[in-house]
Amino acid sequence: MPQTLFSGGLVFDGRTAPQPGLAVLVEDGRIAKIAPAAEFAGFAGATVDTSGGTLMPGLIDCHVHLTMGGEGDPGTAQSKLGPAALTLKTLERAQETLRAGVVAVRDCGGKDYIELSVRDAIKRGEFPGPTIRASGRIICMTGGHGNRTGRIADGVDEVVKAVREQIHAGADVIKIMATGGVMTPGVDPEDAHYTREEMAAGLAEARRFRKRSASHAQGAEGILNAVLGGVSSIEHGIFMNDECLKAMLERGTFLVPTLAAVRNIVNNRDKGIPPWAVEKAERVFEIHRKNFKRFYEAGGKVALGTDAGTPFNLHGENARELEYMVACGVTPLDALRAGTSLAAELLDLPQHGVLAVGARADLLLVDGNPAEDILKAADRSNHRAVFSGGLPASGLPVLAGGLRAAGLGAAGLAKAAL
Repeated sequence: MPQTLFSGGLVFDGRTAPQPGLAVLVEDGRIAKIAPAAEFAGFAGATVDTSGGTLMPGLIDCHVHLTMGGEGDPGTAQSKLGPAALTLKTLERAQETLRAGVVAVRDCGGKDYIELSVRDAIKRGEFPGPTIRASGRIICMTGGHGNRTGRIADGVDEVVKAVREQIHAGADVIKIMATGGVMTPGVDPEDAHYTREEMAAGLAEARRFRKRSASHAQGAEGILNAVLGGVSSIEHGIFMNDECLKAMLERGTFLVPTLAAVRNIVNNRDKGIPPWAVEKAERVFEIHRKNFKRFYEAGGKVALGTDAGTPFNLHGENARELEYMVACGVTPLDALRAGTSLAAELLDLPQHGVLAVGARADLLLVDGNPAEDILKAADRSNHRAVFSGGLPASGLPVLAGGLRAAGLGAAGLAKAAL
């Protein structure tokens, strides 16, 4: 079985501060041993010198949209692509995400289940790419946020039916839209869309089939409806008030803040983004940052998520969310936890997000110490290498059939790429 030893620099295990003097042995795509470097004296296999850098778990993005490409008006751009073109674009974006150090993502709403097909092809080993958790079609009310591609459902019975449809289609997670949002015309982010009864019924049905859940929730009433209904995570949480905060802390509800989404609209307001979206983004920008900081300082559970695919929020720039969290007052170490072990907890990926014996060798090697300077992880130019199953992501072939089609075994590719 092929072995690779990573040694020389710091090791961040996804939970505690980076430690010096440790080495990590990878065997057959998993972490086989973590021990003081001296214990590996005389090791004769492939080695990666991590001196001057930090070896850490690959990042996890808990909120992306792989069928959208970050255009000024991504919904319109998506609608102009046929199924074949959109499938290829979705795979391309997933692979770019992996090359950028993000080894797992949760797709929070695609189109026509195309992202599920890409997920499955990657899982079968036909193409390289990140681990994907996908929600299928988002569930929204008539005229609600996301109605352009979502599953429209009104009333308790119809919401339950919509949840069942997503489960039947193969969704890993159920996403229900609790409020209006920035990127749908004619809706207000502060308005609750589903009633508390509708929300609770949909979330209960998800739990009945052992599915985790996410809720787009920006206004306070909608946030509270989702939290009291038992949602796994609140996405955005912009207008969170004290009652919402208390309920989330009591229930251990995650917040996935997606700071990049609003920031990228505001910073690119003159580049073809619909004016109504710019107006809403400018209205919520500061309160979003303020309430995220308040949630974090209160001890709430935060997982990294970007909303990649929304305007100028590009797949491959996902790690920048770490920088934006730190700018709001999060410590660099807590930001790293949010992007690794805590994100893995939310997505129920116990073999991701940590460096531990038996975990997948999905690794990111960065310059310096990102717990002291978050840009070492947030800025892609500081990434030395990304490893997927112990193999360099930059060396993985992108053609159909993956490693088998390239005619290379794992050992051969590791030797060639290292």
